[in-house]
Amino acid sequence: MTVSARSLCLAFTAVSICFPIARASADDWPQWRGPRRDGVWRETGIVEKFAKPQLDLVWRSEISSGYSGPTVADGRVYVTDRVVQPTQVERVHCFDAKTGKNLWTHTYECPYEGVGYDAGPRASVTIDGGMAYSLGAMGHLFSLDAAKGDVRWKKDLFSEYKIQMPQWGISSSPLIEGDLLIIQVGGIGEACLVAFDKKTGLEKWRSLKDRASYSAPIVIEQAGKRVLVCYTGDNVVGLDPQSGKVYWQYPFPPRQMVIGVSSPVVHQDSLFLTNFFDGALMLRLDARNLAVEKIWQRAGESEKNTDALHSIISTPLHEGDYIYGVDSYGELRCLNARTGDRVWESLDAVPKARWATIHFVRNGGKVWMFNERGELIIADLSPQGYHEISRAKLIEPTTDQLRQRGGVCWSHPAFANKHVFARNDKELVCADLSAR
Repeated sequence: MTVSARSLCLAFTAVSICFPIARASADDWPQWRGPRRDGVWRETGIVEKFAKPQLDLVWRSEISSGYSGPTVADGRVYVTDRVVQPTQVERVHCFDAKTGKNLWTHTYECPYEGVGYDAGPRASVTIDGGMAYSLGAMGHLFSLDAAKGDVRWKKDLFSEYKIQMPQWGISSSPLIEGDLLIIQVGGIGEACLVAFDKKTGLEKWRSLKDRASYSAPIVIEQAGKRVLVCYTGDNVVGLDPQSGKVYWQYPFPPRQMVIGVSSPVVHQDSLFLTNFFDGALMLRLDARNLAVEKIWQRAGESEKNTDALHSIISTPLHEGDYIYGVDSYGELRCLNARTGDRVWESLDAVPKARWATIHFVRNGGKVWMFNERGELIIADLSPQGYHEISRAKLIEPTTDQLRQRGGVCWSHPAFANKHVFARNDKELVCADLSAR
């Protein structure tokens, strides 16, 4: 990396959020949830409200089905998909960010075995140092030349690590930390997490006997150390990202099944986790020692009768003393972060339905919300309630991801170069969000 990762930290006393940034401009979106992996879009000069109820598209390009969100770097957009005829293959696509022209596609055979919800790959492509790192639902890992698509190295993680395949496939987006590429694999033995040399693909370390979850890991600074934080299928863990050594772990086992999708959320000295069946957990990060302690943990009787927040796909926001997230049936909620008590609930942002999803991105003082109906919403979220400023249709729901309620848009969009990039099961689209 060309920029010291430490210089890219958001410092909070002795505990900091500290995310590596790829070799891309600050306006890019080169990995899961943005440049710093925190769901914050830092560009200015963005529209304050939409001119009409349907966004005009700059371009649209045909793709097939998949859950992976697009990523954007160096004038190119990356996304993965799946095709089943004449054979089952996964594909990695690269498009020109200005025109939508396909620049290259890498295709490989990939029969799905034991993967529920088989629409396609889950993990977003990670871009770093001129390379694109792609991870498929069956564990196919590729290092590709980001400009040309040539394969530099590849791994069949399913075969090599004897993956205990999660019910919905391998989903956690690859993380770059210095010279390492870190993957949540879920291999037998102590291979839940595996780190590779990002240039050669050689294994550098493996760690934990835990089952794999679907949650993407993050890196923070705690007590003067870099700490890899991952929500596995059994625990919340903090590791030394260079060696895989366990610094701390806190049990958060599933009551029914491994289902954690949302990423860990760090705010100052707190760490927040949530999932569909098991509710929410708030931990305190010790600022002086590599340790955590529980602040509170709450869960309802079921995913229908919930307490605090039972989120399925989207990662919540933690702002000040409050947490904003979408509950199991689409209820947009505000929680008191100190206690988990509900402050308010709204059903205005997305229609109520099982697994109803909203992706949250902070831009300045506003929250941009992309709901599963393919609508982009600009809103104010505060303890006083949900205030919708503007809403416009971006893309149509499709049914490969979910064959209910006329389909969904479950993939996280990318916000880069004052544009938004989103996908469904048929196309990748781009719309201009610059203020004019």
